[in-house]
Amino acid sequence: MADSVAPLSPSPSPASGRGEQRIRLAIVRSRYNPFGGAERFVERTLAALDEHDIDVTLVARKWAGQPAQSAWHLLRCDPFHIGRVWRDWGFARAVQRLIGAGRFDLVQSHERIAGCDLFRAGDGVHASWLQLRARTLSPLSRWAQRVSPWHRYTLAAEDAMFRSPRLRAVICNSRMVRDDLAARYPALQSRLHLLYNGVDLTRFNLQLRDQHRAALRERLGVSEAQPVILYVGSGFERKGVAPLLQALARAELAGAELWLIGKDKAQPRFERLAQRLGVAGRVRFLGAQQDVTPYLGAADVFALPTLYDPLPNAALEALASGLPLLTSSSCGAAELIAGRDCGVVCDALDAGAIASGLAHLLAAATDAQALPALRADAHAAVSALSLPAMAAAQLALYRALLGTVHRN
Repeated sequence: MADSVAPLSPSPSPASGRGEQRIRLAIVRSRYNPFGGAERFVERTLAALDEHDIDVTLVARKWAGQPAQSAWHLLRCDPFHIGRVWRDWGFARAVQRLIGAGRFDLVQSHERIAGCDLFRAGDGVHASWLQLRARTLSPLSRWAQRVSPWHRYTLAAEDAMFRSPRLRAVICNSRMVRDDLAARYPALQSRLHLLYNGVDLTRFNLQLRDQHRAALRERLGVSEAQPVILYVGSGFERKGVAPLLQALARAELAGAELWLIGKDKAQPRFERLAQRLGVAGRVRFLGAQQDVTPYLGAADVFALPTLYDPLPNAALEALASGLPLLTSSSCGAAELIAGRDCGVVCDALDAGAIASGLAHLLAAATDAQALPALRADAHAAVSALSLPAMAAAQLALYRALLGTVHRN
């Protein structure tokens, strides 16, 4: 079981069977929620490392949920703070003190903290997100974004981290992120490593349709012939719910129903938008769901016209379950469906393109003859991204880095 609180003072690591100290690895994530995408990546990494001669400590400011059964440790590090800037600055300074104390051989951060050995850019590049978000803002809101203390701090912390001479490697979970970083920081090119997220191909599979479609549609009062578009994701604004609702109001999707899964404090605003657009009767706000597999089995297509997303797990899970995908050109999942029949890529804010793209996918998904090949193509798009494959790639990178930084 993970320790509730690990000691702050350095302590010797137990010896391995080879008579050497175990490699001491820290993984840094400020707020740990096991249901989040980045957190699930951390869980899988920890599970993969559990069988190897590596002593893992998870450094987190907050912990939600129960630690997994494993041999790694949890170190809570939550300095006093007021506000987001002080919170992030204080956590970064605490992590930097741990690095300076020499307690760990390798520090992998999922936060923008200068001085770490390895950074996983699972949230992408903050500077790129702000540029894309500015497309949706009024002039006044763009000005507020530019002068926001938290955004300014985050941009400065991100830049300092990528320019830090201690940074040995950056894990990019899509080519989109890798190419963006290579353009912004040419000196980083040799340290950028493409490592896609893994997807649980046992849980998300082509059998979900047979297992759940009829039962869930009957429970929701939806006929077998009703075309259903599924969306899964929190953060409705960033992930494209508004243009998705606008697309649903267009003639191409007049017969379709939209299921929205996710928790968002701004949901009432999107409910009002659906009312204004005249589509409220065809939209179901289903809230957060602990298990999305029944909905993946019951839907016809998956839509995620996100404004910015390095590689959303929800899109991978939908493809693995056989659902064709519509996403945006600013989403890393777009590169997985390029050239395939199972996907459409469009601009995140183009409601017309979203509507026509979804209509195209629905036509194939509701065609009994075309459906088997479409579903097989969707699954094939992610069939190489198994959890064992991800773990093997992750461990290979660790071995390469730890072979040069391990100190007895």
